[in-house]
Amino acid sequence: MELYHGSVEVVRNPRIIQPERTLDYGSGFYTTTSFHQAEQWARRRMQLMKLNAGYVNVYALDEEKAGEMMMRFDSPSEAWLDFVMSNRMNPDFNYDYDLIYGPVANDRVYAAFALYESGLLDKDGLLKELKVYKLVDQMLFHTERSLECLSFVDARIIK
Repeated sequence: MELYHGSVEVVRNPRIIQPERTLDYGSGFYTTTSFHQAEQWARRRMQLMKLNAGYVNVYALDEEKAGEMMMRFDSPSEAWLDFVMSNRMNPDFNYDYDLIYGPVANDRVYAAFALYESGLLDKDGLLKELKVYKLVDQMLFHTERSLECLSFVDARIIK
């Protein structure tokens, strides 16, 4: 399986990153199976940093090794929502999985999340809303051990 990571630099040796803000799956190294999504992530960073170029880093995943250490959410579900909200709302939230795979709660659905967080939308309502969107996936490498499943293949420049 090929995975992509959008960045303003070539990332030959991924590392676990402690984010400055709370993210869907917490700290680690985020990838996706969508080249387009990774390109968007790179372009967002390019714009913030006022850079003219960025990269979509390409990796090969050792699926057999990864499968042994992965928590997988194939679609928005109550368990996925609880996991994402725990990561977003509790900076001290911890879990024992090395890899997390599931949907990205991207920019289009943040408004629905905000309604849920404020109590204006209940859990069932939010999940129904999310099923309307075609959500892209993400895979988080949460531990150093998980990074051993990832091999750098290439970096494609984005201008």
